Amino acid sequence: MADRLRGRVAIVTGGGGGIGRTVSALLASEGASVVVNDVGSAVDGVGRSSAAADATVADIAARGGAAVASYASVADHESAAEVVDAAIGSFGRLDIVCHAAGILRDRMVFNMTGEEWDDVMSVHLQGAFNVLRLAAPHMVAQGYGRVVLLASISGLRSSGQANYAAAKEGMVGLARSAAADLASHGITVNAVYPGGLTRMTASIPESAGPLRAGGDPRLASTAGALGTAAPEQALDPANNAAKIVYLCTEAAGAISGQVISTTGWDISLYSRRRPIGHVHTAGEWTVAELARLLPISLAAGVSNPAPPQPDR
Repeated sequence: MADRLRGRVAIVTGGGGGIGRTVSALLASEGASVVVNDVGSAVDGVGRSSAAADATVADIAARGGAAVASYASVADHESAAEVVDAAIGSFGRLDIVCHAAGILRDRMVFNMTGEEWDDVMSVHLQGAFNVLRLAAPHMVAQGYGRVVLLASISGLRSSGQANYAAAKEGMVGLARSAAADLASHGITVNAVYPGGLTRMTASIPESAGPLRAGGDPRLASTAGALGTAAPEQALDPANNAAKIVYLCTEAAGAISGQVISTTGWDISLYSRRRPIGHVHTAGEWTVAELARLLPISLAAGVSNPAPPQPDR
């Protein structure tokens, strides 16, 4: 075991499986005491089981680490408080939050139900807020904290995942705003775009990849993001763990409010959104002026995702 996180206490939501499990294990191997939070549901959020969290805790204990299980849902503010209470009650403090919990309820937007929207938003985005909001006072009081929210490249361009994409890109906004709120208290907040072959990616039909990519082969699949000949080892979700755990260390104190891709053997820093074109007029715009000017200025070279359809 290393000691970069000796004396630190971490919460990992969704820590019983996939990327969350590998992060939990690596945090513990670096000396952190870990609250492994997982409701043990299926990919769509249905069902409850203690097995996933318990198995991760047992693995950590077998390697000489310290961990406790939490089965509370972070989607609800009151039950999310149980997760934070588990950290304080078991280990006396809270230094690190890694929000990896998530579910899928994929559907084209015109077929998506309100329940499918609400459930995904509740676990991903509401869950991120709930845990961050409850953890922040403890971190502020001690003048130190590290928060990592697992977002997704699906938030940039995808199809059939309006709920998931909105929730994941919402976490980017949350991370950047919270980073500004908490910077003076020694707390960093970052979002990551992870990747790998997990049970969530396995549930997505192969035929959906090109459509969800919107014509961009880099977004068609996890393998596509790594290259067509990506070795199986590069698709191991464990490859995200070291990069995420580094963001949880004291050494990463200068990194906050950022979006970092951790897929495979690469690590990338994403730019903040900024204007890439500008057109100015001395007075009020009219629709006629915009119709004349935009096609040859701001919209020049922009592909039409919805070209006119022939009469049926």
